[in-house]
Amino acid sequence: MKKVIGTLFLMPLFSLPSAAETEAETVAAPSEGFAETSEFAASETPGAGFFTEMVNSSVASAMENVSVAPDKVNYSRTLTDYASAPKIGGYVIGKYTYTDQDGKHGGDGFSQRLVRFYLDGSILKDFKYRVQIQAANSSFHMKDFFVEWAKHKEFAVKVGQFKRAFTFENPYNPWDVGTGDYAQMVKKLSGMGDYNGEASMAGGRDQGLQIQGDLFASKADGHRFVHYQLQMMNGQGVNVSDANGKRDFIGTLQLQPVKDLFIGVFGWTGTYTSGNVTVDRNRWGASMKYEHKGWSARAEYAHSQGYKISDYSNNTWKGTGKADGWYATVGVPFNDWCKVYAKYDSYRDQGNWESMKTIYTIAPNFQIHKNLMLQLQYNYVHDRMVADHDYNEIWAETYFRF
Repeated sequence: MKKVIGTLFLMPLFSLPSAAETEAETVAAPSEGFAETSEFAASETPGAGFFTEMVNSSVASAMENVSVAPDKVNYSRTLTDYASAPKIGGYVIGKYTYTDQDGKHGGDGFSQRLVRFYLDGSILKDFKYRVQIQAANSSFHMKDFFVEWAKHKEFAVKVGQFKRAFTFENPYNPWDVGTGDYAQMVKKLSGMGDYNGEASMAGGRDQGLQIQGDLFASKADGHRFVHYQLQMMNGQGVNVSDANGKRDFIGTLQLQPVKDLFIGVFGWTGTYTSGNVTVDRNRWGASMKYEHKGWSARAEYAHSQGYKISDYSNNTWKGTGKADGWYATVGVPFNDWCKVYAKYDSYRDQGNWESMKTIYTIAPNFQIHKNLMLQLQYNYVHDRMVADHDYNEIWAETYFRF
């Protein structure tokens, strides 16, 4: 019966229109609607809502010298001009889940996935800052706080708390992932309920220093052929000081041979300490993504290997010390308010076939207003680590910003 239910829900996937059947004028422009944004980019947050837009407009009109700073400024601790009007925003994601997995009593039902508030701005044009906080059920915590010197596209320096430069999907804003959650691989190997034990509230973030840049502009359309990021981080996640005197080093090199096509490789070496146990963390990944006129395609693979390098409690390592995962996502726009995602998502918690969990997903997104999106999702799950290997999930999420 469970497989029958799964087949019925997946059938619509094979009736999606072809590219030729989708009229170009009905597809959202890259800067609107279903355009996907990276949290490494300036448009990290999904934009202000109707209330915060009014507040931002009022603040901007009340401030003087909100235009860009001139080329030459006499720096001084008493200088007050040349700061942009700060922009605030907020959004909420609510969720309903049902599952027929044995022992789960139908799932969690209604829940609050997250509530976020953020503030962005710049000082002297070239120094950008962000503060973002999140409330999720009983947890209220800081997500981001950083300042970045971004005068040059080729070389920018950021310090504070922000996303790790590991995988393409990790820096995506929750509005833009396309499905109700990140891929298993991204969560387990980027620091969202990490494989090594780091808490889920870290959200793929850490505290540290980053340099990044975009190199070699195309003469034809201006896109940059090369993007790089190098990070030196604490390794402990959000709102936590360093615990072992060591640093994590994370990096990515991304190529954009043609506009909208990205090919990336990622590397990470470091440690994570919890209590008396320190685990090393050596990871790499390879990725591809394509975004064009509302169409989306992403595919990624990542591998992790880590062992206990100090254990004062004399416990032994359990498992292989290895994990890996891969996924592929396709997003097809029907028009400027309806886009359907399909996702194949596999993760192996011990790096072997016996520990594999695979999720097949179809998720229609209905963004019927700039500040309102409704999302339905069906998951067919095959999990070899539990007694009930095959089960179905139905999710429904509401996204709104204010």
